[in-house]
Amino acid sequence: MQQHKPPSGGWGLICLSTAYLGTVEYYVALNCADKIFIEQHEHYVKQSYRNRCRIATPNGILDLSIPVEKTGKELIQDVRISEHSNWQTHHWRSIETAYNSSPFFEYYKDDLQPFYEIKWKYLWDFNMEIQLKVFELLDIEPKIEFTRNFELIGDNHILDFRNSIHPKNNANCILKPYYQVFEQKFGFISNLSIIDLLFNMGNESQLIIHN
Repeated sequence: MQQHKPPSGGWGLICLSTAYLGTVEYYVALNCADKIFIEQHEHYVKQSYRNRCRIATPNGILDLSIPVEKTGKELIQDVRISEHSNWQTHHWRSIETAYNSSPFFEYYKDDLQPFYEIKWKYLWDFNMEIQLKVFELLDIEPKIEFTRNFELIGDNHILDFRNSIHPKNNANCILKPYYQVFEQKFGFISNLSIIDLLFNMGNESQLIIHN
């Protein structure tokens, strides 16, 4: 990973982990950086957004986790999705229940549902493929490279978000509110999965992550 001084006023270079339908914060970082390094040489980190996304349902916040095979010190690229769980059906039904009354669910559902109908062997592959689809739906083209090895980032010219964008840190992320289906019931819930923004705001999502 090369280190360069970022341009004045920009986010410069950032490093992110892979993520399952990452948070709005994650996509703000992707959209605002001059270049993004996606970490592909780290060991798998449990209980993170690498295999979980967070949505708002009629009953409140729900974490959807992709089950993975027991891991020792596997690199993130080698982590296998468990074959002993019907997670895809559960996740899509939960997403449908949460967002079928949102303004843009019908518009986007045919783009996302196929990812829950075919079998995936590796978490990395699933995350990257569905992320490319989200880029398309958001109409953004982040400049992404993949790390060549694992490094501890100590240089101030690279922003390291590999572990700071994490479920435990959600309370520290304050985003500008946007329309949400269950806002009258729960109030605005900040930093949910990017699909919450897409299903609720449609093509205005790009403006929100940019601003």
